[in-house]
Amino acid sequence: MANWYTSDLHFDHVNILGYCNRPFRDVEHMNTTMANNIASRVEQDDDLWVLGDFAFGNDPARFRHWFDLIPGRKHLIVGNHDGRLALELPWASIHHIHEIKDGNQVFVLCHYPMLTWNKARRGAIQLFGHVHGNWQGTRNNLNVGVDVWDFQPVQARDLLARAKTLSVSAYWNVVEPRVDMSDADSAPKNR
Repeated sequence: MANWYTSDLHFDHVNILGYCNRPFRDVEHMNTTMANNIASRVEQDDDLWVLGDFAFGNDPARFRHWFDLIPGRKHLIVGNHDGRLALELPWASIHHIHEIKDGNQVFVLCHYPMLTWNKARRGAIQLFGHVHGNWQGTRNNLNVGVDVWDFQPVQARDLLARAKTLSVSAYWNVVEPRVDMSDADSAPKNR
């Protein structure tokens, strides 16, 4: 059993091809490529974490088609395009934000990039989507969207390898300053 992460699939979203400059002939080519990429990596007993924006449109049969075509126990972290049709699919779980431990690594999953999160100073890495190919993230929060991962899901080892190549957020020491918590009087007030 393995964990896989992805975001911003946008199955059946014709306009996403132009918005994100996706390199596909048409939406069916995009849909098929992404579904095949997932199926080539994810096994039936794996967990696939979709960090939002699964599909687009108003046809419940199409949503169900793409859902059933991809393998694994599928979990949804709700994104801004995940309306009623996405939420009615038989996901193993649905969350707006969720923490998991993958091996020795804690991940905080949210569709949106965040400045800080639970256990941020204890090594937890935040995974997000939403921004498509506009930003890979930083050493401590990473974009798992298909637009920055060659339209394929990724695993912790892929994420940790990329994290090593990225800088720490420019805001990190502002939002998560190091404080010596051994002395209660030195703890920041009003936090």
